[in-house]
Amino acid sequence: MKVIETHLKGCFVIEPTVYKDERGTFMESFNHQKFEEALGAKVNFVQDNESVSKKGVVRALHMQKAPYSQAKLVRVVKGRVLDVAVDYRKDSPTFGQHFSIELSRENGKQLFIPRNFLHGFSTLEDDTIFNYKCDNYYQTGSELGVIFNDETLGIDWKLNESEIILSEKDRKLACLDKTISFFN
Repeated sequence: MKVIETHLKGCFVIEPTVYKDERGTFMESFNHQKFEEALGAKVNFVQDNESVSKKGVVRALHMQKAPYSQAKLVRVVKGRVLDVAVDYRKDSPTFGQHFSIELSRENGKQLFIPRNFLHGFSTLEDDTIFNYKCDNYYQTGSELGVIFNDETLGIDWKLNESEIILSEKDRKLACLDKTISFFN
């Protein structure tokens, strides 16, 4: 397993070792001991989530507020996504900056997103299966969201505007500058 820290401290790209032969491929998608050794931190995942989406779906940008914050390890089981993490740590020098990466079944890459980061993704293929582990349980009413197309974030979701599919909830999210009061 190869672990690469992004420019957002604590946010890592994980590249599992993929073994290929005439039968196909094999990879260890998660090993708790190796994962913690590679990150140099304790993480206890307690919940797995999975979504299936058609091309053009944008599920973004969400997080859970403390004390229900969640670290996540995300990967694609089938298809392709553009995965995005936004630093929402108030005192971080990279507050409001984002990191994006294409995750696919083919490249096998995963992204570890620490607590207090906004997270989202856009699906780049039909029938994309997206899986993520969380280190805290989902708590209704503690979710915070920022609109996916906030100009201050400048995220290129790799989709044409006409093909973007949003939930009603995500259409109503505020811009980043309107959520800052969360810290006060």
